Amino acid sequence: MNKDIKKIAIVRLSALGDIVNSAVVVQFIKQNYPHATLTWIVEDAFGDILKSVEGLDQIHRVNLKKFKRQKSFTLLKEEYKKLKAIADFDIIIDMQGLIKSAIVAKILGKNTHGFDKNSTRESLSSLFYKTTSHIDYAANVISRNTQVVADALAIEINETMVQNKVPIFTIEKNFELRSDVKNIAFVIGASWESKKYPKEKFAKLCNALQEQCYIIWGNEQEYEEAKWICDNSEFATLAPKLTLDELVSFISHMDLIIGGDTGPTHIAWAQNIASITLLGPTTSRMIGKNEKNIAIKSPSHVNIYKIDKNDFSISQIETETIIQKAKELLY
Repeated sequence: MNKDIKKIAIVRLSALGDIVNSAVVVQFIKQNYPHATLTWIVEDAFGDILKSVEGLDQIHRVNLKKFKRQKSFTLLKEEYKKLKAIADFDIIIDMQGLIKSAIVAKILGKNTHGFDKNSTRESLSSLFYKTTSHIDYAANVISRNTQVVADALAIEINETMVQNKVPIFTIEKNFELRSDVKNIAFVIGASWESKKYPKEKFAKLCNALQEQCYIIWGNEQEYEEAKWICDNSEFATLAPKLTLDELVSFISHMDLIIGGDTGPTHIAWAQNIASITLLGPTTSRMIGKNEKNIAIKSPSHVNIYKIDKNDFSISQIETETIIQKAKELLY
């Protein structure tokens, strides 16, 4: 541990699930550096999820995605100025390992730490770091997240510590749920269509489990799919429209979460809530696993260096397999 470190910056810009999996490091940083100020640099669209992370002092939002869409160099210049204005850190840790995140880290100061050239898909990012960690790219992302931070700050974060973590997010809202049944939330949406489990099979799961099944939705398309599931199962109920903070609280009230490799399913792991993650084009490398948080993988082969977004094999996962695992976790 370096006693001279008073201001720490974490760079993890996106996406929702990756940010959730990365946020576990905050509690371990604070255990070792209780008086340090911890700032997180994040894309504006995902900033709200960090507001309820216990121990995080400041959130700095950037709009690099907006710059990419609009191709406005005026906007890019504004973002650069905002980053330079806060560039007063003793150490900056890039947990993302992309060229764009490495550049952000470099703007924030000289004492940067990240993955070495053999530990990330974009090897040129390593050129922007003062020090680096060698961590197998094929390793579990949570292990990678914790190890790069542990190396940067000269602290220990081991697997046992992660398994015994306290919930990452504080619960901001209370939900009154039934106490005479198990409350299960189904996450039907995802960033790619190929990560989504078929709505017909979700309805079949609801009918088989015969508990209180909430269908979480996030946009109009998901809302229509959620309504279809509810129309085809007497045990399914539409979850309310939820902000990111409310989503965390809602998931924290559940007995079980079932869904694809996507943010809300990762939140279950973060909050120590039982979960089943259904995997098609991705692998369990991307999720937190333990006795309460398990994964069921489709039969397809996944090349982690070249993900096939057209791999729709998640639909081949049998509902009977999910039902059996759900019952093991619930009862």
